[in-house]
Amino acid sequence: MIASAALVAGGVLALLYWPFTPQGAAGPGAAAIKAGSVAVLAAGALAVQAPALLVGALALGAIGDFALARPRGFLPGLVAFLLGHLAYVPLLAMQEGARGANLLAPASAVAALGLLVAIMVMARRLWAAAGDLRRPVMAYLLVIALMGLSSLLLPLPHPAQGAALLFILSDLLLSVEMFLLPAAHPARARLRVLVWPLYWLAQALFLWSFAFPTGP
Repeated sequence: MIASAALVAGGVLALLYWPFTPQGAAGPGAAAIKAGSVAVLAAGALAVQAPALLVGALALGAIGDFALARPRGFLPGLVAFLLGHLAYVPLLAMQEGARGANLLAPASAVAALGLLVAIMVMARRLWAAAGDLRRPVMAYLLVIALMGLSSLLLPLPHPAQGAALLFILSDLLLSVEMFLLPAAHPARARLRVLVWPLYWLAQALFLWSFAFPTGP
């Protein structure tokens, strides 16, 4: 019941923030709404005694959301999300049924290969484009790859794998918007509108995966 209420409240806040996404940086009020949409997920996870790693990952996501919504907040936001992904890695790897052998299943092996190819292609494109941020951006790509591979340690299908996929997709699209498109390109605003729901649904699905392991 509490986790369901957190999902509903977070969804309402996420919808309230969505109209602000085309402009990128937002005022403190909009940034608070953005962060609040994930902070309530963290609170819901805490209330239902979900794993501490999940609570921490969601809380770090809320911190990163606030930072990314503010001017000059990219690097603090990136660090917060990197730490959040690092929390998801052991959370996924320690779940019941998570085994290295699952990565050898045909569907999981194909998914893992596709993930690694996508990360390597993006890393090559961002190596020059990220400029002074090259090192933290490369570290971030490595960590999201680890998070995605950790989800594939679980047997298919698992809702956490959908959450990982949505999260990685939102991160890669955000990278395209921030580093690969010219500043005045009209697609940048459209990508920001797309990235937000992909990202928020990923966080909500992570909460769903671990707060309702056998269904609501």
